[in-house]
Amino acid sequence: MAATLGACPRRPAVIHRTDSTRQRNHGPNRVTGDLRIDLAAPAAASLVDDLTAIASQAAAAIQRVAPAAAARRMKADRSPVTEADEAAEALILDALARVMPGVPVVSEEAAGHGAHPRLGDCFIMVDPLDGTREFLDGRDDFTVNIAVVAGGAPAIGIVAAPAHGRIWRGAAGRGGERLDLAPGAAPAAARNVTRLRPRPRPPGGLVAMVSRSHLDPRTAAFVAGLPQAGQMVCGSSLKFCRLAEGSADVYPRLAPTREWDIAAGHAVLAASGGTVTAPDGAPLAYGRTAEDFRVPGFLAWADPTAATALKE
Repeated sequence: MAATLGACPRRPAVIHRTDSTRQRNHGPNRVTGDLRIDLAAPAAASLVDDLTAIASQAAAAIQRVAPAAAARRMKADRSPVTEADEAAEALILDALARVMPGVPVVSEEAAGHGAHPRLGDCFIMVDPLDGTREFLDGRDDFTVNIAVVAGGAPAIGIVAAPAHGRIWRGAAGRGGERLDLAPGAAPAAARNVTRLRPRPRPPGGLVAMVSRSHLDPRTAAFVAGLPQAGQMVCGSSLKFCRLAEGSADVYPRLAPTREWDIAAGHAVLAASGGTVTAPDGAPLAYGRTAEDFRVPGFLAWADPTAATALKE
């Protein structure tokens, strides 16, 4: 399922609404996404920079919270949420309302409080702090994830790693890149901008990314059956970024996760030349409100031909 940037609006002056969108606004996160616009390349680049700036500011908000002293609570699914998650989410939602007005936002913590926007062709997925357990443990592999979804597939993805001072970003048809950017800094201050290039399947075996906190038995068995050169253990959506930058070959997850956990990383990897599919090879569809945005599992590949080669 190919994503197209042309499905998403940018500024109010160029938003075109269908009849289904002519309804009352029921408050934040309650506007339908049945909106259309043609995004020219310069506008797309500017939007990517705007979203990068938002992720950078959210990274700074997280870094202002000391993990050991962070106020925290357990959610219904027994996962932790902290004041850092909530501060980053509040900042992101406020900024998105200004940068992409009228576009619905599905954000992890807001969704947990019952905020379920009516979705159309274009919407935004946010995980304000992916890897909360890693954050609380004092590790550095946690991220801010922002994705624009168009036509059921991630079209733009921003992944910020606050503790690394680094951002990975990608847009459909424009490729992906990694840049060094201090939390809170504007995109113009970026250094060491590097084009993302996933590596071809190596002849000597695959390097698999595995989760630090969520390695389930089915995924472990899948990894054990690969022709391997090794494993890399990592938290958060950084696993997608390692594939996109050529450090690893496959990232399997055969247990449930949520769309906000993977949309931004999916966009970055796909824009860079990799692929993310359901375990059976079918495209992943986003905006599955009836399933509460649950993803049963997925396989991410640096080299899209690797999955085919393993079946032969």
